[in-house]
Amino acid sequence: MTRISPPPQDELHEKSRALLEELTSRRGTVGPMVATMAHSPAVLQGYLDLSRAIKRVKLPRALSEKISLAAQERIGCALCLDAHTKAARAAGVSESDIALARQGTATDAREAALLAYAVRVLAEPASITDDDLAGLREHGWSDRVIIEVVGLVSLNLLTGSFNLVAGLEPVAAE
Repeated sequence: MTRISPPPQDELHEKSRALLEELTSRRGTVGPMVATMAHSPAVLQGYLDLSRAIKRVKLPRALSEKISLAAQERIGCALCLDAHTKAARAAGVSESDIALARQGTATDAREAALLAYAVRVLAEPASITDDDLAGLREHGWSDRVIIEVVGLVSLNLLTGSFNLVAGLEPVAAE
């Protein structure tokens, strides 16, 4: 059940109005999360900037979606899980790999190490040691990727937390 609704058009802050107009001119519409974020121009701008930046990460799309699935499974956002499941399928991720990603693992040891790291970044970042980072490097992951996972997990934490607090849920299929 929605707990925070999008602000009425006539009550939008000027900056939020400009951001929403720019988005709708490019996409035609905005989703409920973005519309609701318009209550705060700072949060809306921050989300849009981080989202654009994360689209430029070096990770392949399928792996990025697996990381998002692992994070959202722990965050508990059904709206995000639904969106990332659809995106993973569109990126060619199999149903069994989607299920494994939601568990924070993969059949490929290299990917499994990165997914486990992503889960720890979300749940217990203070526990990550030099040895953990060395292990990721031994699997062939660069420092760039190690850092980009932090950004991707952060974006997932923002969107999942926002949707849960606002009470946003997936629309039931008809």
